[in-house]
Amino acid sequence: MNDSGGNRDRKQARRPSAERTTQRDPERTRAAILEAATREFAENGMGGARVDAIAERAGTNKRMLYHYFGDKEQLYLKVLEEAYVGIRTAERALHIGDRSPEQGIGELALFTWRYFLQHPEFLSLLGTENLHRARWLRQSVRLKELHSHLIGELSQVLDRGKKQGVFIETADPLHVYLTIASLGYFYLSNQYTLSTIFGRDLIEPANLSAWERHIVHVTLASIRR
Repeated sequence: MNDSGGNRDRKQARRPSAERTTQRDPERTRAAILEAATREFAENGMGGARVDAIAERAGTNKRMLYHYFGDKEQLYLKVLEEAYVGIRTAERALHIGDRSPEQGIGELALFTWRYFLQHPEFLSLLGTENLHRARWLRQSVRLKELHSHLIGELSQVLDRGKKQGVFIETADPLHVYLTIASLGYFYLSNQYTLSTIFGRDLIEPANLSAWERHIVHVTLASIRR
């Protein structure tokens, strides 16, 4: 008697479906969807990203994606929030307030540049959101709280530097951060056009190291007495 059909049914029963996996480990599946969505949005932007592609990358199905995140726009907002949570959480671990004012600012400059280098998807997401004039970012209350902590800690460092006579009285925490972020963001976001125009490979290790030193020097020079 041919029992191939029965064997096939038993094998399929033993093979966990995406839905069963989700039910057993929802947090893992949710994280997989976020990771896949981050890659898809970074590569294709909000308009070009496809829910089908995200589900396939995550090893799940669209129904599970909608179950956890509602729709494509809500998923995109969640990806944006998590991207900012990542950099803000890592910044807190620096404890720049525990260092001398100059060391604290220098460490923040180094960290920001290196984070941008290690997380190109973050820069891509920023570019997409600016293209849409922060349409989705404005909806997030969570991000405003994260950034207020950054500016608060930076303000304290600058205030100590002013009292010690190290920094100028007009040093502004937002201006300092914009200086750091813009020097890194512009360089990396325009690396291909700038390398072509000026005939120098900006991503060569020696050039990256030189620009890293430049960022720290320019940032500190802009606020020193």
